[in-house]
Amino acid sequence: MSAQPPLMRDRFRGFLPVVVDVETGGFVAATDALLEIAAVLVTIDGEGRLARGATIREHVRPFEGARLDPASLAVNGIDPWHPLRIASTEADALGNVFREVRKAVREQECTRAILVGHNASFDLGFVNAAVARAGIRRNPFHPFSCFDTATLAGVAYGQTVLSRAAQAAGIEWSAQEAHSAAYDAERTADLFCEVCNQFRPLYQAAIERLRTAEPAEDSNPLLEPAPE
Repeated sequence: MSAQPPLMRDRFRGFLPVVVDVETGGFVAATDALLEIAAVLVTIDGEGRLARGATIREHVRPFEGARLDPASLAVNGIDPWHPLRIASTEADALGNVFREVRKAVREQECTRAILVGHNASFDLGFVNAAVARAGIRRNPFHPFSCFDTATLAGVAYGQTVLSRAAQAAGIEWSAQEAHSAAYDAERTADLFCEVCNQFRPLYQAAIERLRTAEPAEDSNPLLEPAPE
């Protein structure tokens, strides 16, 4: 009888990693506009290797009273009021992203999603602030836990800047395409998968040790399924 192929639900304790990048009108989640959000799904193959999956991208209309820092707009190149820019409200944009994330959570038999980002607390902060403003109750992401590729890349490659970490990992990087939510999220997903795949022998050794260890109580109170 053949062994069961690896499942994502087993790889990260029931969590489905979803890579998120946001482009914003500043650095303060409570006051500055969310302008773009991209979410990249992560898949697992029959050998337990992770790979980048589908990308969901939304342009977001600044909420009423949002601050737009000219310095931030100069970096990301976004004109929030360009007549050809088709943007949705925060509620609609996040609703579209969350719907696809919830679907992936179900398909991969996970419990809830966990945000992966480069300096992930920044992206999670803006997502949580927009969720609160929009009154969204069905947020599939863990509210405070996340995976940070700046930390992972610092450990694996000695680099914490996304462009340098990607290049150190052998991932192609285009300075011209950077600072787009979709592009940065896809490169971050490639980086996350590369680090996890290189660390797979460590993971497998840990699983073997845990099979013979005394059961420990799960200390995470938020591992229950996300709201449907």
